[in-house]
Amino acid sequence: MPEPAHATGSSNGERSVVRELIAFASRTPLSAAGAIVGLLIVAIALGANWVAPLDPLKTNFRRMNHEPDAQSLFGTDQVGRDTLSRVIHGARTSLFVAFAAVLLGTTVGSLWGVACGYLGGRFDLASQRIMEILQAFPDLILAMAISMAIGTGLPAVIVAIAITRIPFGGRVIRSVAITVREMAYVEAGRASGASAFRIMRLHVLPQCVAPYLVLATTHLGVAIVIEAALGFLGVGVPPPTPTWGNMLADSITGLVPRWWLVLFPGLAITITVLAFNLLGDGIRDTLDPRLSPGFLRLVTGSGRGAATATPTRAASLQETRTGA
Repeated sequence: MPEPAHATGSSNGERSVVRELIAFASRTPLSAAGAIVGLLIVAIALGANWVAPLDPLKTNFRRMNHEPDAQSLFGTDQVGRDTLSRVIHGARTSLFVAFAAVLLGTTVGSLWGVACGYLGGRFDLASQRIMEILQAFPDLILAMAISMAIGTGLPAVIVAIAITRIPFGGRVIRSVAITVREMAYVEAGRASGASAFRIMRLHVLPQCVAPYLVLATTHLGVAIVIEAALGFLGVGVPPPTPTWGNMLADSITGLVPRWWLVLFPGLAITITVLAFNLLGDGIRDTLDPRLSPGFLRLVTGSGRGAATATPTRAASLQETRTGA
């Protein structure tokens, strides 16, 4: 009995995804390693309630400032809380803030950039001045000022970090929209009487998917560092919620900081930021059409006809150059 058409298409799509992932790992092994480490950290953060050996908020005054041992692999803090459990639960908070802030800020900035690049005129001029003002402040200073202005807490930290990501997404996506605006199919859409919103939604926005993914991935590491810095300075997520920045701030309350209270949260921040930066570099290189047009077609949803057209155009161009 022949397989249904939708089942065959689904299996072909799954094989295509697997082939592209294998090609991605073979072409950029460091980025693949970063992706594996990043996914592992995300999985640990999601399963913190089951992975953490103890309650991160439970105090034990008999084991205050206890060095790492078999009972507490990462030692304990000033009030006897297990450092390993706090690092694991801190990953959940820190990653949630980073993902939410990057998703919010990059999305708003990208949509703003699409509108600026396509509409142009006074709207674009005024928007660019606003983005330049936002970029004039260092990211940490701007996030700290916003967080202090709107109040501390998880939503305030997310909004503060997201605002620092808006101008970066807006400037990059604006340059893509300006290029796409001059394409023939966009001119055809305008000639057919389509509205500006429809053209931006159907023709301009899909071409910004690749740079959006690169921006979102590379900004994750920056957002994690900003969140940790805000927590360290006391304007981030308030205690007793464990975050990596709060743990670093707690480690300096003593006259002589305990090394394990500084090492393990700092190591968690370093490994996580490095993993997402490596992943972002690999995605940036992979989504470059000159390096891997196949993966770009997979992300943007182009058909197989485009897959055969790219080598054909390249061969035609090579023949033209040879003939010349």
